[in-house]
Amino acid sequence: MGLFPRKKKPPVSGGVLQSAARNVDGYGLSEGCHAVEGSLYAGLRGAVPVIDAAIGKIVRLTGSFRLVCDSGRMQAQLDEFVRDVPVGLTGQSLQCFIDGYLESLLTYGNALGEMLIDPRTGMLAGLQSASADRVQIRAGKRPMEREFWLRGEQEADNVRIAHPERILFTALNPPPGGIYGVSVLHGLPALSQILLRIFECIGQNYDRMGNVRYAVTYKPSNDPAERAYAGDRARQIAKEWSEGMRAGAHGEIRDFVCAGDVDIRVIGADNALLDTEVPVRQLLEQLIAKLSIPPFLLGLNWSSTERMSTQQADILTSELEYYRRLLEPVLRRIGTAFLRLAGSTAEVTVEWSNINLQDETELAQARLWNAQAQQLEMQMEER
Repeated sequence: MGLFPRKKKPPVSGGVLQSAARNVDGYGLSEGCHAVEGSLYAGLRGAVPVIDAAIGKIVRLTGSFRLVCDSGRMQAQLDEFVRDVPVGLTGQSLQCFIDGYLESLLTYGNALGEMLIDPRTGMLAGLQSASADRVQIRAGKRPMEREFWLRGEQEADNVRIAHPERILFTALNPPPGGIYGVSVLHGLPALSQILLRIFECIGQNYDRMGNVRYAVTYKPSNDPAERAYAGDRARQIAKEWSEGMRAGAHGEIRDFVCAGDVDIRVIGADNALLDTEVPVRQLLEQLIAKLSIPPFLLGLNWSSTERMSTQQADILTSELEYYRRLLEPVLRRIGTAFLRLAGSTAEVTVEWSNINLQDETELAQARLWNAQAQQLEMQMEER
């Protein structure tokens, strides 16, 4: 008899992720983390346009790809699959799936997908993406083995997925010994909160000072007769001033004429708005440094030399190549699964397009210089 009572073994499920009950407690991407972390990152993208634009730029600049198999007979079928594979309910093509997969990876630090198998034909029928918080990953019995469990209402309600080979999961920069990744937006909520506070204060100041308000002051003289009717004159001045301002809203210009000492000033004209250019730029520099996007790609016209822009583009290229290395195993798994289910043993490789035309220009220039150098060497040898 054991020291601990055995629990009933949870049932094994082989259903599609979409058929499972959804967990609505936010994006809990790691054990013990706050459930609102994922929703915080999603709200951050909606609140700070620079962050949303940077992630969108990274996804688009990662570029297109082509799956190549070593069997010419299966290449046409593989190309058709890459072009026409259904993705979720509305998407189509493997490029559509991998774009959403990368966007989830950057935003939440984890990306989850599933390969859907047609039970009638046994072929790979489609792909779908899902929120990474819906699946819990556990270590298997053997080294390097992992198990996927669908999260339930409680820990005891988790259901083991029967076909883990159909699950696609990628973690971005997981900590040592960790399973779940870290979002590229990690560390930005505090800075973004300060930035949004500055913008909110700017809006409030313009509500107070941008919409011009006037202070009309009537100062009666020392004449007792004038002082006796000071209240009536003040009410008459206020009435005429209000009618003149109301008429101006409809395009009618009226002059304000009054007798006595009347002083008209703009409220707040002596107080200038705070200069927010320096603190806003400092915060944006921190955000952009975390996202590794050159400022000119985000419409920020900061002073930079041509050489500096070239260096920033080279750094961005290295960042995009890193994301390509994360996506390449997923693409090979999908292509290999399609070929195996189609009865082929061919191997799949991924060919990425050049990131930009600048690479094409530099490669062409390098080939030209090499050809010129070779021609000069041949001429020297002939002489």
